[in-house]
Amino acid sequence: MNILRITLRELIGMFIDDGALALWSIALIGVIATAVEYAGLSGFAGGVLLLAGCILILAESTYRAARKKSHG
Repeated sequence: MNILRITLRELIGMFIDDGALALWSIALIGVIATAVEYAGLSGFAGGVLLLAGCILILAESTYRAARKKSHG
C-alpha cells in the first residue's frame, strides 16, 4: 500500500509541483490566443510564438529547479 501512495504522490507531483510553470504557461496561451483572435496574428505565427514561449518557460523552470537542488 505504501508503494501505491508514493507512486500516486509522484504522479500528482509531476503535474502540480511547479505552480509557476503552470501559471506562466496559462498566461502565455491566453496572450497568444488573444493576439491571434483580436490582433490579427496569423495562426502559424501564433503557433511558433507558443512553441518558443513554452520552450523558454520550460528552460527557466528547469534552471530554477537545478539551482534549488544544488543549494540543498
